[in-house]
Amino acid sequence: MDIRYSTGPNDVKRYTTEELRREFHISGLYQSDSVQAVYSHVDRMVVLGIMPVNETVPIDKGIDIWANFGTEYFLQRREAGVFNLGGTGWIEADGVRYEMGFEDCLYITKETKSVVFGSNSPDAPAKFYLVSAPAHKVCKTTFISIKDANKRPCGDGKTANKRVINQFIHPDVLETCQLSMGLTQLAEGSVWNTMPAHTHERRMEVYTYFNIPEGNVVFHMMGQGQETRHIVMQNYDAVISPSWSIHSGCGTSNYTFIWAMGGENQAFDDMDNIAITDMR
Repeated sequence: MDIRYSTGPNDVKRYTTEELRREFHISGLYQSDSVQAVYSHVDRMVVLGIMPVNETVPIDKGIDIWANFGTEYFLQRREAGVFNLGGTGWIEADGVRYEMGFEDCLYITKETKSVVFGSNSPDAPAKFYLVSAPAHKVCKTTFISIKDANKRPCGDGKTANKRVINQFIHPDVLETCQLSMGLTQLAEGSVWNTMPAHTHERRMEVYTYFNIPEGNVVFHMMGQGQETRHIVMQNYDAVISPSWSIHSGCGTSNYTFIWAMGGENQAFDDMDNIAITDMR
């Protein structure tokens, strides 16, 4: 498991490109029949990439659960949200099987002992993107398809940010402990997300970018509003955003991204907005 420790804004001001990527950038999440895991000490969020090809893959494959979490099983004190970013597949959670199409989501509650992932075809394997946060109570494992997500169109083509926010793991959709996740799709010709930018001192985020057309990238903006930095993101890359950092992006084409949040509350208007003209 790749461990990422917390880093403060004063240190980041002096980081080189390589240092910035080493602390916050996540790549190579989808490897055949394996679990790729990154543990962030920012609100103790965990990011997993799982791509079953020729085998079924348990959530803890290759992970020393006791050494990393001090528990008997992965979700003993955690909840998780999973999106499928590849071909059709399935997830079996404590014996209940959920069929997962492209961009479908499954919320898995705390105290789920067995979680197994599979693909329907080795020629088009599923790519399961999972984010997990600490949890204090049992909620209800819930499947939400992309067509049933709570959809919020916003933005405008004139400002290159026309998009649809699909709310999946969200207080308006289902109950969780602290985890919130959704999927934002940018329209053709739109390239900006989360601009004007903001921070929220009581919550961190993890973004993952996909549906980036070949030959294109997304410039993910991070850092304090007056000390911005950028990380260049390829298809399926993820990035950790501490509470003190903005989290915005501009692509060389339109794209899709998943946002995952964890922290002290789930109040979505609990943010500190930064005027575009005040950014540096």
